[in-house]
Amino acid sequence: MIKVTHEAADWFKRELGLEAGQAVRFFARYSAGGNLHPGFSLGIDVDRPVSPGITSVVEGITFFMEERDMWYLNGYHLNVSYDQGLGDIEYEYEAAGPPN
Repeated sequence: MIKVTHEAADWFKRELGLEAGQAVRFFARYSAGGNLHPGFSLGIDVDRPVSPGITSVVEGITFFMEERDMWYLNGYHLNVSYDQGLGDIEYEYEAAGPPN
């Protein structure tokens, strides 16, 4: 599950020049950091869904992760919020409960 706050969606619209109907893809990328998986972090790109594993629409923007990148969130939900003090978005990985 991807949960994006309205404030975070507004940040994406401002920073990436997005308009309603566009989409933001979250993907796993090689990185020196990374809290969830050492050597990987979460990247973003303005893109269209091809084979989305999860999607969420907020403020007219579709936020998604392709099926091939779902391993990155295995066992977690992604919460995206906006930190007004930092003027930037923050990612929080929330442990998913056991399947029903």
